[in-house]
Amino acid sequence: MAKIQLNGKKVSIQTNYSIFDLLKKYKLSNKKLAIELNGMIIPKDNFKKKYLKDNDKVEIVHFIGGG
Repeated sequence: MAKIQLNGKKVSIQTNYSIFDLLKKYKLSNKKLAIELNGMIIPKDNFKKKYLKDNDKVEIVHFIGGG
């Protein structure tokens, strides 16, 4: 198990967990969003390639339309 900080809250995840896996777990994989990992924006093309490790800090931002 690894412990990460997700939007300011400590959560436990499995080892070898990608950003894509994290989004699937929280049912966010098909939404318009941006991911920041340890202060760096991660391109959507890298969600399946970027694996999370202990003490990573992840911020997920949703885009919401409106007027």
